[in-house]
Amino acid sequence: MANFTSEVRRELFAAPPREPCCKKAAFFALLATGGSFQEGRIEFVSENERLSEFFLSLAESVYSVRFDIKEAAFDPKRERDRLTFSYAGEKALFLAAEAGFRDGSGIARAAKRECCALACLKAAFLGGGSCTLPTPGTRTGYHLEFVFPRAADAEAFRDLLGGFDLLGKFARRGERTVVYLKSGDMLSDFFAAVGAEGALRKLGELAAERQERNNSNRVSNCFARNADRTAIASVNQLRIFRELYERGVFESLPEPLREAARARVEHPTESLTELAARLNVSKSCLNHRFRKLMELYKSTEENT
Repeated sequence: MANFTSEVRRELFAAPPREPCCKKAAFFALLATGGSFQEGRIEFVSENERLSEFFLSLAESVYSVRFDIKEAAFDPKRERDRLTFSYAGEKALFLAAEAGFRDGSGIARAAKRECCALACLKAAFLGGGSCTLPTPGTRTGYHLEFVFPRAADAEAFRDLLGGFDLLGKFARRGERTVVYLKSGDMLSDFFAAVGAEGALRKLGELAAERQERNNSNRVSNCFARNADRTAIASVNQLRIFRELYERGVFESLPEPLREAARARVEHPTESLTELAARLNVSKSCLNHRFRKLMELYKSTEENT
């Protein structure tokens, strides 16, 4: 459900961090998901124009540095533009150390306050997050993931999630490390933490739809079981009525019993309720007649 991810991103972009400490935390989280440092140069890769603007504004606001566009190319695999931004100014070494490119310490350092930790969660989703939801008729389930180019950053981010009782798991995807959450409850807790109310409503609607389908399935299964019981009862009754007829007992039966037996023979697939309505008697009355026919059958069987 790619557009669900886009919806969440739009919601998070609409509520950017305001405090300098939170901006710094968001900046480090973006560098953790899409940044790299080599030969005195920091680079950041973005596949989203809104993300590019967000990253550049944070860099200028927090550290007064300007990243230049190094490369703009179209990624045929992902069918989207890929922008690479670069900074090799005098603050590059300082920024690299602050961001913790070597040891993944940037996220932990910046997220000591709860507001900053939440800014990290939001930015990590914007920079490297995606979410899929269960789709009827498929085997897809709840899945929220964050992709990191460096394992140390992934470990730091998983620890950050743990501080909100979100138990992230690891997976390797090529050279990248993925931190993911798999349950609907954890997705709800994450979106509640970051204030994504639209995403929460979507999850609530989905849960309600799934509950409705489950209830419908239970009703269908109940009907099926009832139909099976009706079929078995009908077969047994037809066998008994045939035996009574062959033994010459049928014609001597009271008319209400013969009427009940004939109705069952003529309408073998109808339920007891439907058959009772056809005869204009109560369900208990018709059931009593069938029991009486069963007793007569057993008594004639004992006498033969």
